Amino acid sequence: MREHEDFIKELSFVIEVEGKVAGGIFYTHSKVVSEDHKEYQTVSFGPVFIAPDYQGKGLGRKLITHSIQAAKEMNYRAILTLGYPYHYEPYGFTGGKKYNISMPDRKFFKGLLALPLYEGALDDLSGYVVFSDVLEADDDEVNEFDQSFPPKEKKYQESQDEFEKAASMLDES
Repeated sequence: MREHEDFIKELSFVIEVEGKVAGGIFYTHSKVVSEDHKEYQTVSFGPVFIAPDYQGKGLGRKLITHSIQAAKEMNYRAILTLGYPYHYEPYGFTGGKKYNISMPDRKFFKGLLALPLYEGALDDLSGYVVFSDVLEADDDEVNEFDQSFPPKEKKYQESQDEFEKAASMLDES
């Protein structure tokens, strides 16, 4: 990701606790493409993570709020992300449908979230989001990356199904 043209170094941060990396947030360029093919530049974050030993201590909140403020200071239009609405609504994110921003299939999903970074940033704008292709990895790329680490048993977690369900929920409000 760090070597991809869409990576935004100035908006990507790690948080340390006692000299150890406890988490991080990484940003890439994204855009909204209108029906007349006009492109509106936005930014997106993901992954954002906190190591298990540091979860529940407010570090994720610090990373996200710090990066939102930095994006505002850099005069970006908006942040678009995918995730659980309840995770990001406290920061001001709302469903993309509010701004008539859909996924490329023209469907509005509850997990597509938008945060305008200045007054009117998303007014009179509509279209579909295009996230960086750096976020699209095929199975061979994932397996090759995994082999660069010591062997570890892959496990299934119920949260995987929960995320899949949440990500596929249409916003019909």
